[in-house]
Amino acid sequence: MKFFHAADIHLDSPLRGLDRYEGAPADKLRGATRRALEALVEACIAEAVDFLLIAGDLYDGDWTDYNTGLFFVRQMARLRDAGIRVFIVRGNHDAKSKILRLPDGVRELSTSRAETVVLDDVGVAVHGRGYARAETTEDLAQTYPAPRPDYFNIGLLHTAAEGREGHAPYAPCRVEHLVQKGYDYWALGHVHAREVLHEKPWIVFPGNLQGRHARETGPKGASLVTVEDGRVKSVEHRVLDVARWAACQVDASPARSPDDVLELCRAALSNEVDAADGRVVCARIVLTGASRAHAALVRDVGHWRGEIRGLANDLGEAWIEKVELRTRTPADLDALAQNDNPIGGLLKTLRFIRDDDDALDKLGKELSDIVGKLPQEFFQSDAAAKITDLSVLRRIVDELPDYLLPQLSGEGDEA
Repeated sequence: MKFFHAADIHLDSPLRGLDRYEGAPADKLRGATRRALEALVEACIAEAVDFLLIAGDLYDGDWTDYNTGLFFVRQMARLRDAGIRVFIVRGNHDAKSKILRLPDGVRELSTSRAETVVLDDVGVAVHGRGYARAETTEDLAQTYPAPRPDYFNIGLLHTAAEGREGHAPYAPCRVEHLVQKGYDYWALGHVHAREVLHEKPWIVFPGNLQGRHARETGPKGASLVTVEDGRVKSVEHRVLDVARWAACQVDASPARSPDDVLELCRAALSNEVDAADGRVVCARIVLTGASRAHAALVRDVGHWRGEIRGLANDLGEAWIEKVELRTRTPADLDALAQNDNPIGGLLKTLRFIRDDDDALDKLGKELSDIVGKLPQEFFQSDAAAKITDLSVLRRIVDELPDYLLPQLSGEGDEA
């Protein structure tokens, strides 16, 4: 017996803001969740699985375009025609979504109580409960029934488990409690990174089916579970995404010039394109390290960001979403701060401000006043809130020497 376990499909996720980026493959990205669902359906048919589990967040919200629902129904009809059953629970994103009439063989489990569906032909009992409302903070797993004797028992649950960074703590539960329940497999959803929380029994987050932004990097897909003699034989991650988000950390330490930095970035991006195996790659490049190229990069940040983003044009299906400059001067700041000269005094003052909350707070208020007087197009909508956040201010002050020193000392003029 085999089944696929998927979650967090977020069908037709809007991916707002892509039109602001020059060269963004907006059409491909907006259609990516649909094509990933098609890939899942094709994998189910090719593997001849007995059923598919979707552990919440099938939709991204209460969709207004009925084509979203119609597309899903068409895909489910393909599974019905192949004799593959489908079981769904709602999560926080689709708790209030419209659901069109589903084809035979596709079943949404109750949102008011834990429900059990018994598949006698394959000896499986699927237990599940969807969200009646988005902000579900109770431990739903505690309401699931005892396992059915002589059946392979599956718990279908949308949950943050014991908490995961970047995910709201919905339907929290303890892993040890899931283990004690006595089920053979827990099919979880909500966390977008694939993670195996436990084996014997298997407790699995398959991750989302398709990465939707720069924080959802790497291969995405679903879990193919094979069961023999009532035991899990294997849990395989099957890659099904059609667009790949990548975070390229580029150490610029070896670079002597911006041209060297470009070559390092080209190599890193080329590796991501090769690994994506024909998928469109959306990359964020983060430059780090103490580099002799830092001064030249800082002097004309906009130009070199543009040069780096232009690298994607030579590498096929690639697009650079953002370039972050986190390089620093190779100068010994500790030694410079001891000097009795203007640069030493500047460094001492910046370090005092960095380490003093009152000084940071005063700086934040002064900067907030400046931000408030600037035209809206000069800053992001949340800039005023960020500029008064002490952690943001501390990072800004800590990084200032790397930007100021090259300008004050003329370091790197030959680059």
